[in-house]
Amino acid sequence: MDLLNNIYTGFTIALTGQNLLCCALGVLFGQLIGVLPGIGAPTAIALLLPLTFSFNPTSAIIMFAGIYYGVAYGGTITSILINVPGESSSVMTCVDGYAMAHKGRAGAALSIAAIGSFIAGTISIVLLMSFAPALARLALQFGPAEYFGLAIMAFGLLTVFGSGSPFKIIITTIIGILISTVGMDGVSGMPRFTFGVPHLLGGVDFVVVICGIFGLAEVFNCIEEPEGGVLVKDKFKLSDVFLTWQEWVDSRWAIIRGGIIGFLIGLVPAGGITTASFLAYMAEKKASKHPETFGKGEIAGVAAPESANNAASISGFAPLLALGVPGSATTAVMLAGFMMWGIRPGPLLFTSNPDLVWGLIASMYIGNVILLLMNIFLIPLFVALLRIPYSIMMGFIIIFASIGAYSVNNSMWDVWMMMGFGLFGYALKKLKYPIVPFILAMVLGRLVEQSLRQALILSAGSFSVFFTRPIAAFFILIALLAYCTPLIRFALRKAGYGKVDINIESL
Repeated sequence: MDLLNNIYTGFTIALTGQNLLCCALGVLFGQLIGVLPGIGAPTAIALLLPLTFSFNPTSAIIMFAGIYYGVAYGGTITSILINVPGESSSVMTCVDGYAMAHKGRAGAALSIAAIGSFIAGTISIVLLMSFAPALARLALQFGPAEYFGLAIMAFGLLTVFGSGSPFKIIITTIIGILISTVGMDGVSGMPRFTFGVPHLLGGVDFVVVICGIFGLAEVFNCIEEPEGGVLVKDKFKLSDVFLTWQEWVDSRWAIIRGGIIGFLIGLVPAGGITTASFLAYMAEKKASKHPETFGKGEIAGVAAPESANNAASISGFAPLLALGVPGSATTAVMLAGFMMWGIRPGPLLFTSNPDLVWGLIASMYIGNVILLLMNIFLIPLFVALLRIPYSIMMGFIIIFASIGAYSVNNSMWDVWMMMGFGLFGYALKKLKYPIVPFILAMVLGRLVEQSLRQALILSAGSFSVFFTRPIAAFFILIALLAYCTPLIRFALRKAGYGKVDINIESL
């Protein structure tokens, strides 16, 4: 009964005029960002974050959530029509989606992606409502040792689920933690790593970092790319999006399986929607009676990854809301927004800010309905966006990033810092170092340090506190196993197992 009351309260909040408008704008903007390759949800939210200082926190978070799962929808369009994933989570959609487009069934591929995302997203919301409060009650038992173990586990899982070299993931994580320590020491009150620069006494502002490392770095990367011109020339009619009955039959179970896989992966800190879509595709290919058809225009190969990435984008809010631990770069940026408004996500959020939590969850139902209608009726409009030269988009990114960085403290110092982090983000991408571990470490760095020091103070300096408390010991054990995973994989390859090393980014 409490669940029904909470949902009723959530819908009364989500259906207010302001929140409904923010939800609609969020999913629309997210859809547009998803259609335009290369920008991404973290960049979009990072650029908008400084502009929402005066917003009601509930309205702003509803809008940002809409952008997040709206991007998961939007990246499909370019994947299917021009074989260019708008988002990394849409990489697997290219495999069969583009093949369907060559067969003249691009409309059906776009349609099943929208329907699958809607069904799987709705399933994920129902499960989120059921599991998040229980996860929050468990988290009430957390102390400094448990929070330290949880953060270390999140870092460790990046080496398992993150794409790229585990060594590079560890390096970028360490860099993020070090930068998070710049400023005044929270325990002793002494300045650290400020090098005599007064502007650094307050630390490195996260908004400045994300405006640079997502917004400006993307511009630097795109300057090297040749102007692509018009990507889509053919006209696209509304009648092209309808499915045949056989196509629906072939994809219905793929949607269910993909949704469940996506929900479970989204619950894991650092799991991510890209991992979810990859695993859902591989699981669907194994479950199929005709796996040889995958890669040649199999509609289930579109339905499964698209269902999974949308389900994972929604379930990814569970660790953020209940534990205060972001599971991706996008939710890490959202965590910065929570902190900006003086709200600390975690187990007490469900009791201290129930309107925000349940208003956000209810808005996801509304956002999914809006996205379904948009993806059925407005696909011709979104396809037209692919005719906009990207050089024009880069100009707007630079303007919004500069305004966002300057508005933090009304200081040009922050603009120069943003440029520095833009160059840093550009270097990371050129050297193929992942950005997500850096962002996660920037957000959780202070939590790791403070939790470690508080736990040691409470235990009179004994490290046994991390192993005598069951929850903390469990998290640290998972972290140790995760960090040992690359060595285990290496040993197995040496023994003749697992000769093929699969990298999501290479697909």
